[in-house]
Amino acid sequence: MSAPHWPAPTATAPVTATVPLPGSKSVTNRALVLAALADGPGVVRQALRSRDADLMVAALRALGTTLVASNETSAGVDWHVTPGPVRGGAAIDAGLAGTVMRFVPPMAALADGPVSFDGDPHARKRPMGPILDALRALGARVDNDALPFTISGPLAGGEVTLDASGSSQFVSGLLLTAARFEKGITIRHVGPPVPSQPHIEMTVQLLRAAGVTVDDNEHDVWRVEPGPIAARDLTVEPDLSNAAPFLAAALVTGGTITIPAWPRETTQPGDALRGLVTAMGATVTRAEGPGADVTDLVVTGTGEISGIDADLHEVGELTPTIAALAALATTPSRIRGVSHLRGHETDRLAALATEINRLGGDAEETEDGLIIRPRPLHGGTFRSYDDHRMATAGAVIGLRVPGVEVENIATTAKTLPEFVQMWTAMLEA
Repeated sequence: MSAPHWPAPTATAPVTATVPLPGSKSVTNRALVLAALADGPGVVRQALRSRDADLMVAALRALGTTLVASNETSAGVDWHVTPGPVRGGAAIDAGLAGTVMRFVPPMAALADGPVSFDGDPHARKRPMGPILDALRALGARVDNDALPFTISGPLAGGEVTLDASGSSQFVSGLLLTAARFEKGITIRHVGPPVPSQPHIEMTVQLLRAAGVTVDDNEHDVWRVEPGPIAARDLTVEPDLSNAAPFLAAALVTGGTITIPAWPRETTQPGDALRGLVTAMGATVTRAEGPGADVTDLVVTGTGEISGIDADLHEVGELTPTIAALAALATTPSRIRGVSHLRGHETDRLAALATEINRLGGDAEETEDGLIIRPRPLHGGTFRSYDDHRMATAGAVIGLRVPGVEVENIATTAKTLPEFVQMWTAMLEA
């Protein structure tokens, strides 16, 4: 029997709350891969505990890495990582985690035998061809163009050309293991612009911090020299993209939300929220934080939301929250540059248009985004499509629209395992 729909609570007053965020999924899973490939033991501190992160831990263990947890809570954990020889014969469950299905196959190509991959039913529809073709070009054997597939090495590295316009993860996945390839790697992107460039910058920054030589001076070309990946301790930043629904609550209710420990400098795409919510009518300030490298981010809304015309190509993961705000705005909005979202956990553009319109809204798909016009909304079911960001978008709309019920709110565990408790605490505060 399926779980009952979650009645999204409606705010009866402006919310005023401080919302600490768990660690970044993007940083967590990159750091875990690098720790598993390092030249000695290391620690990934304050790592996210979520379905995607747990799937990455299971995948690395299956390939021969030892991971031991300490300081464990429901939202975070310190992982003590001891690398081992990459072993074959493993069966990897990628779930719906793009980071697992795209970051782990290059590492698996180093194994001493074949490694098989599969995932959730919708994961079999997610684009994989570019990175699998790249691995073939570099010498690996892969028996399919999407999940499920089996990969076998050896893989020496070298030069490869691919079209990464469907996902920046195709580039990051190759970069993370590249230093362990005998010849390193040179990646050339050809095709439409790569989305979510900040995620590639995050990968490059983490590689350099581990002593890996990366040359990204030429546009759409990345060169990684072969060599060791230094073992180190790393503390994971809070997940700024997961701040989106909470900051949206400040706009919707005319309240104030404070996010502690917001980094002063970061490669996380979620940092773009500061400008986006300002454009939609919020006031954003920084207060003194607990350390020199972080501040507390304070966002205050008026209860009136302005529409926005925004190219979210680099920050597509923020689209569901921005679309939810646009559905509650007083003026029309246009979201552009996010055609790649059709290949995420679901076709997010079609899903957002369908669900906003189901509640009486006026959302129109375009080739690369959405046009959303003001229209009074009413209650009803908001389907999540097993997509965590769709579920939180429904929660945002429910703050103002009574009677919204979100299907499968538990899917938020993909990146935010305590979402319902955090949402409730925010409203009660």
